[in-house]
Amino acid sequence: MSNIKDIKIAKITINMGIGGNNEKLQRAEKLLEMLTQQKPVRTYAKATISEFDVKKHAPIGVKVTIRGKKAEEFLKNAFEAVENVMNSRQIDKGGNFSFGVKEYIEMPGMKYDPDIGMFGFDVCVEMERTGFRIKRRRNQRKKLPSKVKITPEEVKKYLTENYGVTIK
Repeated sequence: MSNIKDIKIAKITINMGIGGNNEKLQRAEKLLEMLTQQKPVRTYAKATISEFDVKKHAPIGVKVTIRGKKAEEFLKNAFEAVENVMNSRQIDKGGNFSFGVKEYIEMPGMKYDPDIGMFGFDVCVEMERTGFRIKRRRNQRKKLPSKVKITPEEVKKYLTENYGVTIK
């Protein structure tokens, strides 16, 4: 039975910024689908940046959001890819954290696929506990009370106990 104070993973977003190359975008979509068994969504540029040859509303990346048991399993594998080490600066004051995996072949069970090439990705994890719904609900939306908020220290403890992560 879960306690009100128990924190859990709300969602994990895996993001890959690729650029304007359509062929690379398709390979990145294929990779994210291999990693998560979910269909990724394309992300689009908000502004034109002529130095990087990026036009407004052009597709520049792909992302996928996973939740529940699948998210926990993915996070375990992603931590293995970064050797179970995180820097304390990667955790924000709301208790969420993110880190990057330089190459997908570092993930356990993944082998190099010449059709895909070499890609890395960012893993962004949003943490929550029972009571966070009041922040998102449609009716009577309210601010989170301080007893419900998650501190970076609680996240550090959670990661060390549940995933064996060393935080520097």
